[in-house]
Amino acid sequence: MKRTVFFVSDSTGITVETFGHSLLSQFEGVEFTLVRRPFIDSEEEAREVVAQIEAAARAEGARPIVFTTLVAPHLARIVHLANAFIISCFETFLAPLENELGIASNHAIGRTHGSTDSSDYKKRIEAINYTLAHDDGVTDRNLTEADVVLVGVSRCGKTPTSLYLAMQFGLKAANFPLIPEDFERGKLPGCLQGIRHKLFGLTILPERLTQIRAERRPNSRYASLENCRYEVDAAEKMMRREGIQWLDSSRKSIEEIAATVLQALQRASEDNARAS
Repeated sequence: MKRTVFFVSDSTGITVETFGHSLLSQFEGVEFTLVRRPFIDSEEEAREVVAQIEAAARAEGARPIVFTTLVAPHLARIVHLANAFIISCFETFLAPLENELGIASNHAIGRTHGSTDSSDYKKRIEAINYTLAHDDGVTDRNLTEADVVLVGVSRCGKTPTSLYLAMQFGLKAANFPLIPEDFERGKLPGCLQGIRHKLFGLTILPERLTQIRAERRPNSRYASLENCRYEVDAAEKMMRREGIQWLDSSRKSIEEIAATVLQALQRASEDNARAS
């Protein structure tokens, strides 16, 4: 089965696409063709979207699925004229929430992601800059400022997870590799020993690690299964010995890894609050 799916938004479309993907992932055996239409802020653009939806319906012989977060009522009405199965996130949830709160929403466009003047936006920019500067152990300066420091062997997912935490949640997320020299010494690098409470470990199946490393350095000892098994085993033993919470990233998405890290940070914060 093939179906075309449209994500229509008057802003970036990130919210509606995340929501739509969550629903679509529940259906196996369907080949979805995804069409993204962000920044729809005029009637002309809304009619262009309708024309595109209608063309897809004719070509496919089935109604496209449309996920939308259009806030402006006059634009939403135009899109709803299309021959499509439409799921309007705001219309579905705003009315019940207005009833519960007893006030009307302001129907402001782009409020989900905030403006460039907001403190949240500035916090995210600062976090991204910090994370980029502290990627892969490039520097150990100001590690005490980190909200979290991801540790693990090379190519286990530390960098993408760090960037996701910075971009989505405004966390200063450094990452530091555990290397054979650390395993030979039998202890964490000196710059990490004083911030154990900020450390979170990632590990990975040796077979998966070999595949990833081979793409970068094929036929090398670095990518060999024997070496990957040694590094992963040594890293897990070190993290267990040092009391570092860790997670196997082999079969988990960046979002799942990040959610686990956030949960660990929240628990640590709650434990510190109780202790104080």
